[in-house]
Amino acid sequence: MARKAKRDLTIEQQLARGPIDLPFLALVLLLAAVGLIMVLSASYVSAMYNLDPAINTEGDPMYYFKRQFVFAVMGVAAMFVISKIDYQHFRWMSIFVLAASVVLMLLVFTPLGRSGGGVRRWVNIFGIRFQPSEIAKIGVILYFSARLSKRNSQLGPPKKWNRRTLVGRWGEKLDRVGFLELVPYGVCLVVVLGVIALQKHMSAMILVIVAAASVLFASGIRLYWFFAGGGLAAAALWFIITQTDYMKARIEIWRDPFVDPRGDGFQPIQGRIAIGSGGLLGVGLGNSRQKYLFLPEEHNDYIFAIVCEEMGMVGACVIIALFSLLIIRGYWLAIHARDRFGTLLVVGITTLTGMQVFFNIGVVTGVLPPTGISLPFFSYGGTALMIQLAEMGMVLSVSRQIAAPKAE
Repeated sequence: MARKAKRDLTIEQQLARGPIDLPFLALVLLLAAVGLIMVLSASYVSAMYNLDPAINTEGDPMYYFKRQFVFAVMGVAAMFVISKIDYQHFRWMSIFVLAASVVLMLLVFTPLGRSGGGVRRWVNIFGIRFQPSEIAKIGVILYFSARLSKRNSQLGPPKKWNRRTLVGRWGEKLDRVGFLELVPYGVCLVVVLGVIALQKHMSAMILVIVAAASVLFASGIRLYWFFAGGGLAAAALWFIITQTDYMKARIEIWRDPFVDPRGDGFQPIQGRIAIGSGGLLGVGLGNSRQKYLFLPEEHNDYIFAIVCEEMGMVGACVIIALFSLLIIRGYWLAIHARDRFGTLLVVGITTLTGMQVFFNIGVVTGVLPPTGISLPFFSYGGTALMIQLAEMGMVLSVSRQIAAPKAE
């Protein structure tokens, strides 16, 4: 009976029931588990003293941990459910995810929007507060992957242009260098980045650009467009940094946090004290001193400083090694994916995760200017954790079909 039932399944259903990649799954679960432990260790002091006026912890030292644990359980469940979905369904879903993310980002400027830290980037729907830009990142990856996976078939034979007209001659030149092919993707990025720019969310803009560029690169777009696009993006970022007081202040603090040790420089200074206090082996799990009302955002953006203080350089290197293995395994799955769509999807998600880790650790250690990027699986934030685990579910969905014959 079991064999007959298996034969009755469609080919797509049989492919989606293949084995998931156990090394990737183990790394995700291990990082999520360690992240939960660190949230508990880093947050119980601030939760007990109820330091955030926007959150009423009622003096419960387990407040942040319990919320994070609930979202982690839901996220793991969502990861397994998504891993069982044939990832080909993500093709038609991509445009809807992207459109929904833009609508949600616009809701930030309505009464549903919420502020924090002097910026307005959150929405509160049915009591759930989250950043719509998190959805925009995966929306861009899905949309780009779905379109670019059919790039060869969409290109077809060269278009015939009327060279007797100015429009025809220019159209032929732009078509020959591949500019017209990039127009839909450029329009998409302009819309998404424009809405994010209104939120003054520089870190989200950088991550969207990097994720989109990784998918474009993996699809075979000509390299000179990356030099041109990279130069344009660098010029735009330089203009924003030098022409806005907000970003100029951040760069100044990055260069020398002691110019304002009791103001904006307080957090990076305390973060470096935490890192230095850990030494080689750390002060021990739960024994951090900087979380006792010294280091702001100790359970969020700066949780890696607590990791360094409690687990030392050895523990920090182990965490970095786990993230490195996750990223390497992700690219391995991308190389062995069944089709181009699976390859591009995994490349985009893996690159996005890797860049978040790089930027967060770079900021905490003082290598990079402050960006406000959280550490995946570690930083407190339930909806962000759920979205990250859902993305891992997409990667695992692709991994189920690796043993199947290659397809275009």
